[in-house]
Amino acid sequence: MKKGILGLFLVGVMAFAIVASGCIGGQKEEAKVLWLSTQLNPPEERVFVQDELLSKFTDETGIEVEFVPISYSDLSMRLESEVQTGKVTIDLIGELHGGLDYFNSKGWLMDLSDKKLEGRTFISTFEKYSTIGGKKVYIPWMSATYVMVVNKKAFDYLPDGLTKDDVMKGTDKWTYDAFLEWAKKLKEETGSPQVGFPAGPKGLFVRFLHGYIYPAYTGYQAKAFDSSDAAPMWNYLKELWPYVHPSSTTWDAMSDPLLKGEVLIAWDHTARIKTAIVEKPDDFVVVPVPRGPKGRGFILVVVGLAIPKDAPNADAAWELIDYLTKPETQVKVLEKVGFFPTVKEASGALPEGPLKILAEGVAAQAGTPDAVVAMIPNLGAKGGEFKDVYRTAFERIVLKGEDPATVTKELGPKLKGLFDEVGIEVP
Repeated sequence: MKKGILGLFLVGVMAFAIVASGCIGGQKEEAKVLWLSTQLNPPEERVFVQDELLSKFTDETGIEVEFVPISYSDLSMRLESEVQTGKVTIDLIGELHGGLDYFNSKGWLMDLSDKKLEGRTFISTFEKYSTIGGKKVYIPWMSATYVMVVNKKAFDYLPDGLTKDDVMKGTDKWTYDAFLEWAKKLKEETGSPQVGFPAGPKGLFVRFLHGYIYPAYTGYQAKAFDSSDAAPMWNYLKELWPYVHPSSTTWDAMSDPLLKGEVLIAWDHTARIKTAIVEKPDDFVVVPVPRGPKGRGFILVVVGLAIPKDAPNADAAWELIDYLTKPETQVKVLEKVGFFPTVKEASGALPEGPLKILAEGVAAQAGTPDAVVAMIPNLGAKGGEFKDVYRTAFERIVLKGEDPATVTKELGPKLKGLFDEVGIEVP
């Protein structure tokens, strides 16, 4: 009798345990994805991610996501610490190509080669860069670049020999020399400088220096930093700067100056000029940057999604990757924050209007036959020092009037030494 009671008791305990575990009849406890991202960190973008992107994902899958905005240096240090201690808590990483390339070189990322995503075709350029040494390091998530925005009024002041069509299509006539003549004419005929750059403390002007005008004049971002080709480039900037709005050194983004009419031509990241295009789509066009002696230099920005090795919720992280790369999700990201899709299927879903203006300008720049494509270098924790070299050169040469050859010869060894320290080729 006692044995029978004991047996029934044990059966009851086991049944309770099974139900409590969610295996039979109970509510299965879903994994929670910890997603660290260096992108979409500004407050308004963060609200979009949490309230629109992730809330929909959680509704569809039941998977909760903790989105943690983080700087590159903090992400690098945290990931390294977790991998070394064997206590990985990060499930998903959103970061630029260069950073993910660096993390992969350290052996911190999972190989995603055997993973499949149905119903989407990634643009070949992004597929090429996301596979490194035969390993699928990340899934292309978003793309962007930096472009020029022109208020249509500026076309009334074009210099002789340059047409609106030249600028819009990025022909051989749309050169940095032609841009200088245009900037001069704008100032002379309007009475004030009409060109603007985001050269403030948090602006992205340094990307123009290393990824745009340096490749256009020297063919490289850093390899020819102190070469004979670099001096004419710096002298060109010195000649151009009187026609650049003096507030440029305080501006961190160019949407507001464009909307306020403070400048008629501006260069910036697509995400940072999107507001101007959306609010006044009839006033602006997005055009390719000018070409230099070596071609039309520009940066291709690729943001990827990667899963760390030993991530505790890798399967749930993959479900989030699947959601974030669906064409309809990618179009929503373009609509809200101005990053462009990485899948071909999304292009057919692009709406008419302001976003079409952005997309056409980006496509025109990418399609120029003289393109000199630059990727942001993967210098890890040295990335800040890399940018500082260019900022210092700009301040000393352009703002303070020092000799370009002297300054670049002084700073060149430091710049190239950063690549030697990290062990990668100088771009």
